[in-house]
Amino acid sequence: MPRFLIEVPHESETISCTRANKVLLESGSHFLTHADFGCNDGVHKAWIVVDVGSKDEARNMLPPAYRRQATIVELTKFGLHELDDLIKRHEGR
Repeated sequence: MPRFLIEVPHESETISCTRANKVLLESGSHFLTHADFGCNDGVHKAWIVVDVGSKDEARNMLPPAYRRQATIVELTKFGLHELDDLIKRHEGR
C-alpha cells in the first residue's frame, strides 16, 4: 500500500498553533492524533505519515479546514538494486 507524508501548515500565532493541535487531536483519527509539529522550532507545520490507497484518500483524512493548504507527498524507499530504474525515470523527464 502506498505511504504518504501529509504536511499541514498553519499560522505562527499562538492561537493558530493551539487551534491546529486541538483540531487534529480531537479528530479521533489515530493518524492525526499522532501528528508531529515543528512549532517549538519555529516551523509552523504538522507532519503525518499514513498508509492509504491514494493522495486523495490521504487529503480526505484531514479536517476540511486544512485540506486545501496541505501538501501530500508519496514516499518511496529505494534500494541499491532500484537505482538504475530511478536514473532511467529521471532521464525520461
